[in-house]
Amino acid sequence: MNQTSSAHRGAASVEQRLAEHVTRLNDDQLPERTIERVATFVADTLSVGMAGTAVPEAQSLLASLSKPRSQTAVNTDKSDLVPVWGADQRLPAPEAIMANAFNVHCQEFDCVHEGAVVHAMATLLPVLMAEVQARHNSHRPVSGKELTTAVVAGIDVACTLGLAANNAMRFFRPATAGGFGAVAGLARLRQFDVDQLVAAWGFQLAQTSGTMQGHREGRPVLPLQVSFNARAAWQSCALAQSSLASLDLPLSGECGYLAMFEGDYDIEPLLDTLGQRWRIDELSHKPYPSGRATHAGVEGLLELMRAHELKHEAIASVIVNGPSLISRLVNRPAQPNPSPNYARLCMPYVLAKVMQHGQLQPSHYWPAELADAHTFELAHKVQMTIDDNPDPNAFTPVTVTVALTNGAQHQVTLDHMLASPQRPLSAAQCQFKFEQCCARAIHPPKQPDHLFHQLMALASADEVAALLHTHQS
Repeated sequence: MNQTSSAHRGAASVEQRLAEHVTRLNDDQLPERTIERVATFVADTLSVGMAGTAVPEAQSLLASLSKPRSQTAVNTDKSDLVPVWGADQRLPAPEAIMANAFNVHCQEFDCVHEGAVVHAMATLLPVLMAEVQARHNSHRPVSGKELTTAVVAGIDVACTLGLAANNAMRFFRPATAGGFGAVAGLARLRQFDVDQLVAAWGFQLAQTSGTMQGHREGRPVLPLQVSFNARAAWQSCALAQSSLASLDLPLSGECGYLAMFEGDYDIEPLLDTLGQRWRIDELSHKPYPSGRATHAGVEGLLELMRAHELKHEAIASVIVNGPSLISRLVNRPAQPNPSPNYARLCMPYVLAKVMQHGQLQPSHYWPAELADAHTFELAHKVQMTIDDNPDPNAFTPVTVTVALTNGAQHQVTLDHMLASPQRPLSAAQCQFKFEQCCARAIHPPKQPDHLFHQLMALASADEVAALLHTHQS
């Protein structure tokens, strides 16, 4: 087993405190509300990943990952393969992890921790489910309680790293911080000790990647970075189970994750909350398939259109005023025929579709919709302005102002977005999204309503893999 010197790290190191939290976590510590949140976001993430199989870029990635690399790959024992959710296809674990992680994030429909700016489930769940399948194949089942605890551990680590940052994102946190969370969750399932987990984080640091350039250009490289770090987590844990030496301070060292990727950070107060605040309780759903930074604009515009029975012909302009974060993330000029990823992260495009259709659907990013000249015209009615909020990671409050062609003006301010912890989706809304996402999969699961209710009772499942297998197409 890989051993990293505890003496070198010091008893109170960031690494040891986080690792002790992960390795000592017991499901008996978790409140019922937290257990319910795990089930809710596992179900949501699985369904969003299934829906992602219909995205053209996801199909291109899957085709690439499915190509045999050698005669050995051709003869791989099918019993050792891991399912790609909603695709009726199985791949070796690293490739399946890549496909599932990409599919979860490629539509900007996956849950997020707003304060940390981390889509932590996108990296975490594909890795955990690969382990669930691997242990099923070797007749060592993973129970619902085990998976629940691993999810909590992984989310705590990823979100703690994200929340520690005092500055705006310099790197793509869903990939970078998310990868360390995926390592923590897998280490919890494999029952690593503290030294093994720190070693795994050391190997993860060596592989961590994810710049904001994919976000700037609106390219599928952005969700691909989530895939890379999820796959790296699988490899990092395998290396931690070898005799290869790792790092002592991969998180808090002079050239560790926090210093190099975040720069200005303060993690000590967050470490004091471990075991008292469960970060999965703070996750937000995505009710709309677009960057979370667009959601207050979408919700505000929808609310005003419905309240005042507005059609796009009557709207002269839409102004979205909010924190600097949302401007940095989604204040980009409308393009006449944008790429899907660019459009999902473009407030003018997203709100133009809302004006046109009174809703926002994944189908609004298909080629014909992207090329719609009327959408491009309406997008020019949208403007974004920045308020004086000093928090570089704040999503709210946001004020949406609609000016009409007749001179009238309507305004609404959102302190918390729909599907945030302060305004969570109802059970019925969660199920509706789950079933809608399942229906978009290339190979939808059987009886999605029944699957949803089984997933909501995840903690009582004797074997997670068997629960899912009964619903495969």
